[in-house]
Amino acid sequence: MRIQIHASATLTTFAGSGPGLPLWQVAPTRDFAGKRLTDFMMLIPRLRNRPSVEIERASREIQAVLALHQDVVFADLNLKLNLLWVSLRPRPGAISELAAAIRLRVPEALLVAHHVEPR
Repeated sequence: MRIQIHASATLTTFAGSGPGLPLWQVAPTRDFAGKRLTDFMMLIPRLRNRPSVEIERASREIQAVLALHQDVVFADLNLKLNLLWVSLRPRPGAISELAAAIRLRVPEALLVAHHVEPR
């Protein structure tokens, strides 16, 4: 099951029971102005094996963090893979900031392969 969290003026969540489109076909690569987006992934180990109440809590916590960041354009929480994908407008430090904020609310979430440019 995949829970998609899309950001626009408000965040909406829906759960699909059947297989959806591959993420590469769903996740945007550019914003409405045509500027390229950046993205990152967070692994949430064993999330899919937890009770539905805990899955809902984690989803709400993630939504709460994403709602506070206007740079977020798209987010997808894939329970089959225990993976959160977030696409956002590029801004120095935005990925680290968002990942840290998510980890405060969902401590088991792990940032996957984020490369920080040397200053």
